Amino acid sequence: MISYGRQDITQTDIDAVVKVLLSENLTQGPTIGEFERAVCARVGVHHAVAANSATSALHIACLALDLGPGDRLWTVPNTFVASANCGRYCGADVDFVDIDPTSMNLSVPCLKEKLVRARREQNLPKVVVPVHFAGQPTDQEAIWELSREFGFKVLEDASHAIGASRNGEPVGSCRWSDITVFSFHPVKIITTAEGGMALTNDAMLAQRMLMLRSHGITRDPKLLHVHASAPRWYYEQQMLGFNYRLSDIHAALGLSQLQRLDSYLARRQELALRYDALLAGLPVRRPQLASGNVSSWHLYVIHVAGDRRAVFDAMRAQDILVNVHYMPVHLQPYYRLPERAEGSFPEAERHGNEAITLPLHPQLTVEDQDYVVSVLSRALGC
Repeated sequence: MISYGRQDITQTDIDAVVKVLLSENLTQGPTIGEFERAVCARVGVHHAVAANSATSALHIACLALDLGPGDRLWTVPNTFVASANCGRYCGADVDFVDIDPTSMNLSVPCLKEKLVRARREQNLPKVVVPVHFAGQPTDQEAIWELSREFGFKVLEDASHAIGASRNGEPVGSCRWSDITVFSFHPVKIITTAEGGMALTNDAMLAQRMLMLRSHGITRDPKLLHVHASAPRWYYEQQMLGFNYRLSDIHAALGLSQLQRLDSYLARRQELALRYDALLAGLPVRRPQLASGNVSSWHLYVIHVAGDRRAVFDAMRAQDILVNVHYMPVHLQPYYRLPERAEGSFPEAERHGNEAITLPLHPQLTVEDQDYVVSVLSRALGC
């Protein structure tokens, strides 16, 4: 079978994990900090907080930004549900902004229009979560400018986008956001098996997220209420936190994988460009990069205007595990409201009705790719 995405595990990765397994620290050891510092150095950000998933990282990021009941979080319908669920975990209301039909990312004109209306109605969002869909960076400069005008916080869901950049600025640097989150799920660019990371240039936000990922507990003498006289065994729970810690085992895998990030990115770009050429004569819409963007190519998503289900089923029948990214979140039963019925976000719905994700990962061979395109061509009747 040819899957749409998969991990690449080498002997170097295995050796790194075994080294931790044979050490004194399986969790809460030094490897987590090494991994965090390595990611910081890679993207040019000051602070990183590793977590056991990107969903957990999004949750503690929202809490660190003081999102709570009575507040509002906005994101796009074209995303995995975690981008919205993180707001609901905090008791906030969630709403959506339509996407740009070319990039499939948050539409800045739609965001501005909705913000103007929300300011008039006095229900502006506290947090906006732009999503770097498929690895293509969002228009962060424009979103950041709107955040300064309308007073919301920016939380980048860059689960797809480690290694991507916009106008030379690495995704994750937080130049145009308060916090950025990466995912290290096995189908992502690099993996920790399960894991995620929140990045920020704000030391206070980083400190809050560090405590929130570990039950709200701190041992830092500078933060303790009785730090001047505290014995070495003393700790304090200062907020209600969670057990969202990443283990040293997972961090060792991520640290090893990070060393190959450039080669992974190069291979994904090579395969994406090859898809562009192979698909040029077929009746599908191929991905388009916005000016100044370098994508990490987590996904290669095409649009099929005809019978998408027939194409999908035909490819699955030939052991090509294509997928759909994404069914619009606002139409999920949990999020569907009368005011968010079908037609509310037409571009996201059009994308959801036409999208097919083709296989793309470093282990995909040229022969695999040729076979994928051959089956797709037949399924399209070409």
